[in-house]
Parts: sequence; structure tokens; C-alpha cells
Amino acid sequence: MENGDTMDNEQKAMEALLARHGFHFSKSKGQNFLISREIPFMIAQASGADKSNGVLEIGPGIGALSHELCARAGKVVAVELDTALLPILDETMANYNNFKVISADVLKLDIPALVREEFDGLTPIVCANLPYNITTPVLTELIEAKCFESLTVLIQREVAQRLCAKPGTAAYGAFSAYMQYYTKPELRFEVPRESFLPAPKVTSAVLRAEVRKEPPVQVTDEAFFFRVVYAAFALRRKTLVNSLMTAFGALGKEKLTEIVVACGLDANVRGERLGLEEFARLSDALQEATC
Repeated sequence: MENGDTMDNEQKAMEALLARHGFHFSKSKGQNFLISREIPFMIAQASGADKSNGVLEIGPGIGALSHELCARAGKVVAVELDTALLPILDETMANYNNFKVISADVLKLDIPALVREEFDGLTPIVCANLPYNITTPVLTELIEAKCFESLTVLIQREVAQRLCAKPGTAAYGAFSAYMQYYTKPELRFEVPRESFLPAPKVTSAVLRAEVRKEPPVQVTDEAFFFRVVYAAFALRRKTLVNSLMTAFGALGKEKLTEIVVACGLDANVRGERLGLEEFARLSDALQEATC
């Protein structure tokens, strides 16, 4: 990692750039810019981007990661919500003809349409320093767009750990199951608070998630499957049967217990103990019972 003097110099250079443009950080937009040169290099390297890729970047800030991605990828399209950053990006990214910035809210974009328009002939991937306050909805939108080969994101460490968590652990939850159904998430490395301006209150981590070509389990109905998954975690401290009552109460507790046991599970098991295979069996059984 870089020494303190190098980090101080990077911070001073960034502060001077931002001051020249009259820029002020917005807490509501979750802005924390990387002041390290090494970390953006490592993130871009972790993404595996090369000239065959079109990279979607979300929240480019002043372009620290954008530089590294443009040096590797065929094209980089960055989506930036804060219009105050556009003139800064015009300056910092002026030397790259494979960079484009779109002024928009990524959660309101038609992502598949953007990918078709911008990345014709390229393999689309995502690489971004995501604002912490929109991590879950953004990841959901990117996965449901069904057009990316991989997602490499800098996010809060605890969230990254949760997405990689195994069944039966305290960190495992409904979104863990969701991510692991659609992708193969892997925590690559941690990023200390001091690598950002302003420094966040938590440690960050880089997560790389290869998007699966086929899910690891077969289910009759994906929407129903995730209805079961989310219901299973509705009452975290309660049994699976009690949690399922929140969404499938019409079946009655006795019938739900019967279904859970028929799936090879203990009647008093908690939802956090179930992996994707158990959820698949339970989902199919519940769907048959509700037809």
C-alpha cells in the first residue's frame, strides 16, 4: 500500500482540484472519493477488464477508477448523478477517447437499452465504487438487467461479507441467497477508511461477482422461489415455520410444518440454516401446496 506522504499528496491534489471547481461533497449522495492511486489500479485489475469489454461505471467521482478502466477496456461509460462533477470529469478524463459520462440516476435508467446502445460488439461488465446508500438496489438492478458478465464493486466490508456468507452464519440472509443464486460472489480485498476523501466511518471491500450462466439449482418459478427466501428471513429469530407464516399463513402452521418436514428439514429449523438446494425443494413444495 502507498505510504502516508503519497496519500497526503494525492489528497492535497484532489482538494485543490475540487476547490478550483467549487465542488462540495454531498452526504446524501454517499460521496467518498478514492485518494489512493494503488486502490483504483487494484480494483480495475480485479475486474479483469480488457479491450474486449465495455465497462459500466457508476459514480465515477473525479475519475480515479475511470482512468484505470480506460487504460484496459474497449470503452467505459460512467453514470454520474451529480452534475457538479461533470466539468471536473471533462478535465480529468480529457485524454481518453474511450470514455463517456452520462448524467443520470442509474436507478432510473433502462440499463439493457444503455448496454445495447453503448457496448455493441463488446462484452459488458460492471466496475464501480458504489455509494453505500444504494448498494442493494443497484446490485439488484444490475443483476436483473441480465446483460453483464461480471460485477466488480467497492462496497462496505460488512455488506461484501454478507453477500459471500454461508448458510448458518450470522451474516447470511435473503440477499446472500439472492446474490449466490445469480452470481458467484467473492471478496477480493479490503480497503481502509484512509483511502477515501472524506474518510467513511467503516472499512470497505472489493467484491467481484461472476454472473452465472445458469443458476446452481433448478426451481419451478423464480419469483415464487424468492418469495419463499425472503419470507424465510422475515422473522430472523423465529423458526422457519413461523417466518413462513408471514407470507403463507393461509396454509396454516400445521400444514407448513408438514411441508418443511417433508422437505427433509427439522420442524424447528431457522431460515438462516437453509442453502439454495433446501430453498429450491421448499419452494417447489410450497408452490404445489398453494396451487
